[in-house]
Amino acid sequence: MNPIYHIQTTPAACPENIVAGQHYRITVLTQGLLRLEYSPDGVFEDRPTQTVLHRDFPKTNFRVLHQDGQLEIHTDRVHLVYNEKPFSPQGLSIQVKGSLTQYHSIWRYGQKASDLGGTARTLDEANGAIALEGGILSRNGFAVLDDSSSQILLEDGWLEPRKKGIQDLYFWGYGHDYTQALQDFYHLCGSAPMLPRFALGNWWSRYYRYTQDSYLELMDRFQKENIPFTVGVIDMDWHLVDIDPKYGSGWTGYTWNRELFPDPPALLEELHRRGMKVTLNVHPAEGVQAHEEQYLPMAKEMGVDWQAEDPVACDPADPKFLEAYFKYLHHPLEEQGVDFWWIDWQQGSLCKVEGLDPLWILNHYHFLDSGRDGKRPMTFSRYAGPGSHRYPVGFSGDTIVTWESLNFQPYFTASASNIGYGWWSHDIGGHMHGYRNDELVTRWVQLGVFSPINRLHASNSPFQGKEPWRYKEEARQAMTQALQERHRLVPYLYTMNYRAWKEGLPLVEPLYYRWSAAEEAYQYKTQYCFGTQLMTAPVTTPRIQGLNVAKVPTWLPEGTWYDLYTGMVYAGGRTLNLYRSLDSIPVLAPAGAILPLTDEISGTQAASNPTSLRIKVFAGADGDFTLYEDDNTTQAYLNGVCVTTPMTYREADDRAVFTVHPAQRERSLIPGKRSFTVELTGFADAAGAVEVKVGETVASAQTSYDSFRRIFTVTVEDVLVETGLEISLGLEHRKMDNDTTERCFRFLDQAEISFDLKDEIYRCIVKESRIPVLLGQLNALELDHDLYGALLEILTAW
Repeated sequence: MNPIYHIQTTPAACPENIVAGQHYRITVLTQGLLRLEYSPDGVFEDRPTQTVLHRDFPKTNFRVLHQDGQLEIHTDRVHLVYNEKPFSPQGLSIQVKGSLTQYHSIWRYGQKASDLGGTARTLDEANGAIALEGGILSRNGFAVLDDSSSQILLEDGWLEPRKKGIQDLYFWGYGHDYTQALQDFYHLCGSAPMLPRFALGNWWSRYYRYTQDSYLELMDRFQKENIPFTVGVIDMDWHLVDIDPKYGSGWTGYTWNRELFPDPPALLEELHRRGMKVTLNVHPAEGVQAHEEQYLPMAKEMGVDWQAEDPVACDPADPKFLEAYFKYLHHPLEEQGVDFWWIDWQQGSLCKVEGLDPLWILNHYHFLDSGRDGKRPMTFSRYAGPGSHRYPVGFSGDTIVTWESLNFQPYFTASASNIGYGWWSHDIGGHMHGYRNDELVTRWVQLGVFSPINRLHASNSPFQGKEPWRYKEEARQAMTQALQERHRLVPYLYTMNYRAWKEGLPLVEPLYYRWSAAEEAYQYKTQYCFGTQLMTAPVTTPRIQGLNVAKVPTWLPEGTWYDLYTGMVYAGGRTLNLYRSLDSIPVLAPAGAILPLTDEISGTQAASNPTSLRIKVFAGADGDFTLYEDDNTTQAYLNGVCVTTPMTYREADDRAVFTVHPAQRERSLIPGKRSFTVELTGFADAAGAVEVKVGETVASAQTSYDSFRRIFTVTVEDVLVETGLEISLGLEHRKMDNDTTERCFRFLDQAEISFDLKDEIYRCIVKESRIPVLLGQLNALELDHDLYGALLEILTAW
């Protein structure tokens, strides 16, 4: 096959990590990761598989005991006992060391491991929760990945079925050290590649019969509304659909419908000019029919009787077909300007090779093919089993438009990280059926902002569009603000993109990755960490009638937490209900967090390294963050071609000091000068007391103050990136509190309840400063449960 399909692998394990007998081989890859092989003919597999690419872990320390026909292996994490016979529940067991559970930390061969779940192939037709496939993490401390039927990857880039009758298992015995298990999973199965920068912006997607003019008119309207996008997804109507039935259903197609798109290269060029990349939908299953523009060369290549108009069957299991498929069907369209492909495979998991999933084939080779010219490869397709994280981005399928669907997606997204699948793209807003609900769509868009990929989507129903101006003004404003916020987040998201590749830690993490010993980390399933600096609890239920706020049960770990949008500061170490109006969801930053954003949000700006940064800093603890940037589009990052900008926040010697250190490494990749707007949250107005330095020189700065959210803002223009910036002020200006009286007034003012009740509540709040006493007085009023809860949040937050 073409060399582009040859991937780098290191499948051979360190010989010193291997314990072998006549028919078994046990490889101690790490202290917690064991490969367990049994082969009746004593021949074992050292080549890479579809799932496993790299077994080259360093030499591992372990002890081996042989006694009376029994083998024991001890590592720091696990204890294996094996009778050296065919694997059986009686003859093979592994215990995870440590006090994890009273009796559930022992695995016996054949036992189904109770893990924390992974992900699923698709959410097609899902209306709420569905069953998940397994992951590699478990509260019991162990999980098992069966690689026995995975295909072999050959040196020439093609595949070969595994020998039957063998067993090839990977035992994960990491206890609650979830992040180490996941990082070792990425080493074993390959890292999650970096996405190009444009993928982190907003995507516009809809199954709809656009024309070339109507599509550009829509983009004009988005630009007028200041709603930015970086990706245009054109669904199946880009190609001929209404065809002669003798050629099939029209579901598969590779020829532009020129009645709708008379000049495809011009359309693609114009979208590129606007800063948008373009992906086209393909359903390959029906092959290539005689009406297609590329039928003749494709038919001749495949030896099909083109004079009889015989179809070219879609045969992903044939390498000859695959190479022709790319050469004749996809490369010409890419030359016109198509940037990547949406592989909408819905035709099952079987092909002519037993055990080979055609979806996996398409994902693997589409991804590799897309990087053939040195650009950063990317594809867009459904999940096809463990190892699929190597082929981002994931398309989760056609969900039903209901609150139940929305409520499941945060958990679904976070759990996918348990099998390394960190780049899901959901149909934000839902795809079909369901019902119209402006609040539901708004909350879904807000979830999308804090999802791996934010792709708005809708069916071809004339009532289903997700354009914000189709909704009531309150929803329209919230949706617009959310879409703008996604682009502000791109500097942070891109750094997390790098972290996912370099450190093996996905953007979205379940809470138990960081707080594995806390029961709450497992119970609050829709709450998750979003990168290193944020934790979010999306709103997935309607607002409470009369109060105009939705309730989000939330767990706050120990420490101090700030809401990114309300400015509320919370003392952690507890659970509580958070109440939010339609304009935001709870997004929480811990004390010491440093969050780099930008106000340069247009499509053309979002794909580039910005000339200005807005950096949010949160008082109360020291913090560090290193901004990562590179060329955004090529694979040079694999060779370390990048620029990093360390940032630190320190509270010491009665001073609070925020520093943007000089940019390091390839500074030519970023602007030579930058403007910095630094929002110091948790401070009083320090105008006249703040000191600003650029290098060793005192510099002038503009300041402003938001007294309600306690944010002191400092703006410094034209800072040389090789010099750096320092902002310092006395800790006497730190003001980590909430204006509870004003916050209660604002909440009561908008609530649709009795004026007399509002007056009575507010009199209590104004007169009584002792919170326990005040809460007792409010409780005595026998308020509605959620009315009391909303006031309780404000009064006891800090």
